[in-house]
Amino acid sequence: MSGFLFSEIVFGPVKSRRLGVSLGINLLPTHKKVCNFNCIYCECGWNEELSDQKPILPTRIELKRELEKKLIELKNNNLVIDSITFAGNGEPSIHPEFSAIVDDIILLRNKYYPNAKTTLLSNAGLLNNENVMQSILKLDNNILKLDCGTNRMFHLINRCSESIKISDVVDNLKRFEGKLIIQTLFLRGKYQNEVIDNTTDEEINLWMKYIEEINPVYVMIYPIDRATPAQGLEKISKAELDIIAGKLKLKGIESKVYE
Repeated sequence: MSGFLFSEIVFGPVKSRRLGVSLGINLLPTHKKVCNFNCIYCECGWNEELSDQKPILPTRIELKRELEKKLIELKNNNLVIDSITFAGNGEPSIHPEFSAIVDDIILLRNKYYPNAKTTLLSNAGLLNNENVMQSILKLDNNILKLDCGTNRMFHLINRCSESIKISDVVDNLKRFEGKLIIQTLFLRGKYQNEVIDNTTDEEINLWMKYIEEINPVYVMIYPIDRATPAQGLEKISKAELDIIAGKLKLKGIESKVYE
């Protein structure tokens, strides 16, 4: 399965349930996914096999030029945007010029759409890089992934380097001091003879413990929405997701359930 890919480095704007009218920024190639995670549910599909050839990424200059061109076009047409959002075909912070690009986008936002928010959708896997962390802290909305409670399920679902531990990810998320949004996708099924399920009591209890420690503004709770690269995964019902949200509410943590 090739997956759903963004074919432009600046795309939209699109209407988002979460972000209003959102203009997307894709820092990765437009023809393939490049990511430090390889999540079994990723709408972009699987990562390609490793090769000696480095992926060609859009440059800082190219991104700045394309974004400014788009912002001028929108402004001239009296169109309002609510968010300029780092999204795209993989993990945005993997780009080697990520820190400088963040600064460029904030300056362009201030110039053309000062009321718009800057937003990041991230898997939180590179927060141990201090330059990445400090750049992310400059953004208005940080939406960061935490999909489970145990390290075993973390690697079964998110399929990242064994050197990345869920406890380390949580420790980094706590550094935001609550100024972040957590995004969690719940699913169950079987892949490569392994049972995949982050809805068990063990997973939910550990996940909730982490959420309490992180203390986010709120938690976004999702089921699978699009086709997944791994086959045989189950979409969790809204009723079951609402039960999870109810458990968070008893802990004083706000959440939103998306179908």
